[in-house]
Amino acid sequence: MPILAIDTATLVSGVALATADTLIAELTLQTKKNHSELLMPHIAQVLQMAAVDKHALRAVAASIGPGSFTGLRIGLATAKALAYALKIPLVGVPTLLALAFACPVPGLLLSPMLDAQKGNVYQAAYRWHNGELQELVPPRVIAFTDVLNELAAIDTPVLLLGESAAAYREAIQARGMPVMLAEPHLIMSRAGSAAVLAHRLLDKGKTSDPFTLEPLYIRRSEAEELWEKRCGTANE
Repeated sequence: MPILAIDTATLVSGVALATADTLIAELTLQTKKNHSELLMPHIAQVLQMAAVDKHALRAVAASIGPGSFTGLRIGLATAKALAYALKIPLVGVPTLLALAFACPVPGLLLSPMLDAQKGNVYQAAYRWHNGELQELVPPRVIAFTDVLNELAAIDTPVLLLGESAAAYREAIQARGMPVMLAEPHLIMSRAGSAAVLAHRLLDKGKTSDPFTLEPLYIRRSEAEELWEKRCGTANE
């Protein structure tokens, strides 16, 4: 039975259907359109193209972040509604983990990075060992320049993934660092990777409650920071 996966953690809008060993269908669109305009039509389109009835789904998976606050809320709310309506499990898939999962290459340090604004990135580090993806550095917010300094001191070959790796391509190359950037079809978030990874998580019993699962924001939004600043100033 397939899992339907949704990835709206970045500018990439992704919907995929996959069994444990086959990617059945995937729709990936990198655009500046709001995810709220695209997500539901894309879900319907993928199900129709794959000739899969929604009642045949094993579970619904959603990329839970870190990433775009608005995108995460849209994707997770949609996944929660589908899981609840269809009475099937909900699987929350960490976004950076799914990015690394797309590159099952032993011997590499996998470093996915997404934009956290103001020169910062969401970053984590992983490596494959005996067929399992190990987390070496948990998701965090860190200055992009600090990540480069850390990676420059590592002897292991490094593969960079994620939108920030692409955005900072010139800065990375200018440093002359012994790191590699993933190819365009792997460097961005993919719902297909989240769908296959969700099967592994589901087999391990890692499901989520549709009523309590929250996005992995890591940091506060700019709106929250601005509100706190204004309130603090008003109270002085």
